[in-house]
Amino acid sequence: MPRLPLGEWVDTIVTWITTTFSGLFKVIRSILTSAYDGLDTVLSGPPFWIIVIALALIALFAKGWKLAVGTLAGFVVIAAVDQWSNAMDSLALVILASAVALILAIPLGIWAARNDHVSRTLRPVLDFMQTMPAFVYLIPTVVIFRVGVVPGIVATVIFAMAPGVRFTELGLRQVDREVVEAGHAFGSSDGRILRQIQLPLAMPTIMAGVNQVIMLALSMVVISGMVGAGGLGGDVVAALNRVNISLGFEAGLAVVILAMFLDRVTSAFGTRSKVAKAVAAASASH
Repeated sequence: MPRLPLGEWVDTIVTWITTTFSGLFKVIRSILTSAYDGLDTVLSGPPFWIIVIALALIALFAKGWKLAVGTLAGFVVIAAVDQWSNAMDSLALVILASAVALILAIPLGIWAARNDHVSRTLRPVLDFMQTMPAFVYLIPTVVIFRVGVVPGIVATVIFAMAPGVRFTELGLRQVDREVVEAGHAFGSSDGRILRQIQLPLAMPTIMAGVNQVIMLALSMVVISGMVGAGGLGGDVVAALNRVNISLGFEAGLAVVILAMFLDRVTSAFGTRSKVAKAVAAASASH
């Protein structure tokens, strides 16, 4: 059977895209680099204890004193093993990549929920994005954006945004049609119904998608370290290359602490949104 040169076709397409849109990619690289540097400066610039207290206050507001104490202890451990700077680099990458992924994913999810043709078109694309090995995304992003933090951010966005689309669509489709019809009966516009009825009722499901996006973005931290993104991923890769168990454990522990903090905080906000859903449902019923 003759070989299908699919890889060569993809390589040709990527080369054409890189050449044709080189100016656009330079602008994107500049914007992402500036945004990352600014966010990293905010997190790494002040003394570590100020950021630790700020994160503990976020945890206190989100869930209570137990999470706040755990956050305080966890981030003090990160500083104690000399991984603070790397952890803030990784946190900046996760926050930026998650924000970009959600900015793209939530509108797409809303569009898919309101249009069955869009939903059917997006479904195989999202399947492809979620099942493709994460390492594969690094190859074209390095070709287009060169080694550094930007290909790590772009690959993370592509890898992490699928749950945001799926959960947003699912949440909106689960909203009771009778509630939406009641809004139409009272003369509300589609935009107002979306803002004041559908999104509040779908918020718990959307927040579950936000949680998944952040967790997937964090899972890319180590992989992004392979293309020069630095942070904790850089230390994990360095530890693997040197077979340095102590460095690998310390960097890995810092990743675990970051993951636990982000997961608990976003889950807590998702729980709060369930209360908002009940309030919105009660308001809509009246």
